[in-house]
Amino acid sequence: MGRSDSIVRGRGAQSARVPTRFGLNTREADGDWLDTAASVDGPGPKLRTTVTEEFPKTAIAWNTSPDIPFDRSLNPYRGCEHGCVYCYARPTHAWHDLSPGLDFETKLFAKPSAPDLLRKAFAARGYRPAPLALGTNTDPYQPIEARYRITRRVLEVCLETGHPVTVTTKSARVLDDLDLLTALAQRGLTAVSISVTSLDPRLSGILEPRASAPAKRLAALEALAKAGVHANVSVSPIIPAITDSFIEEILAEAGARGVQSASWIMLRLPHEVAPLFREWLDLHFPDRAAKVMGIVQSVREGKDNDARFFSRMKPKGVWADLVRGRFRLGMKRAGIPQAKPVLDCSQFRAPSRDGQLDLF
Repeated sequence: MGRSDSIVRGRGAQSARVPTRFGLNTREADGDWLDTAASVDGPGPKLRTTVTEEFPKTAIAWNTSPDIPFDRSLNPYRGCEHGCVYCYARPTHAWHDLSPGLDFETKLFAKPSAPDLLRKAFAARGYRPAPLALGTNTDPYQPIEARYRITRRVLEVCLETGHPVTVTTKSARVLDDLDLLTALAQRGLTAVSISVTSLDPRLSGILEPRASAPAKRLAALEALAKAGVHANVSVSPIIPAITDSFIEEILAEAGARGVQSASWIMLRLPHEVAPLFREWLDLHFPDRAAKVMGIVQSVREGKDNDARFFSRMKPKGVWADLVRGRFRLGMKRAGIPQAKPVLDCSQFRAPSRDGQLDLF
């Protein structure tokens, strides 16, 4: 079977191996006739996305990491159909005896009760408002949002209660809620960041197979900016020798569309993400796989990943310094003002336990 025949098309990961660090049962071919059936009968059925509804007891995830600029977040979904091979959230699927690979992008979980749980949290005695981050783990605007609309209902709760909220996504589907985001922005209650990793739709198609095409993300940034929503372009992650050549052009395109700020994050490869990414490199870029990983390790003190607080988001070394310089110069040339959104917490009014807003 040729290399091209072995590709799992339309997905980022190429395998469904489970990690050994939790003592889970591994999955591997045992050599019987079923494992060679594809060579006789052709490939099996196409991978389908399944969604399981779950009903947690709480909606807000509290964060105590000292190098993260928010203390609370909400993730309407677990797993992500976008299938970005580099996604740092992939290892979370292993907690449920599932693969951080193909399971992460095909076996999804939705939380339809999240908006009601959020309202309950807002109504709790002693609750103090601070920006609620959406999209910190998996994308709140992945394809299943069109069906569940959980993210939209969360935004409705935030608008109703005057609670600040931020959104991070790589989907143009965010414009489905432009009405709510505009209303929130008019009150100083929201900011949106859209990740743009490259401007090559073909590269995006294998790197982030089910995310919006780069041109659509740029168009979404422009629509948000024109609507008065603070729009940030996140050139993230930057992958050495794969996407770094797009830095200046992405900033120029985003600047021309009126974004207010820009940011970047170097590729991170925690836990099972590293072998998945290496597998992806060997399949799609075998000619430069060693070079890519060599640079990755050079900015992570010789390791695939650096999990330490403060240093995990700040790569070191000559290559990292070069990117920082290029990014600063690119922003200046693009005319991006690098304005910091200031979200207003003073408008928050807690709902009562019966769902209505308190008058006092």
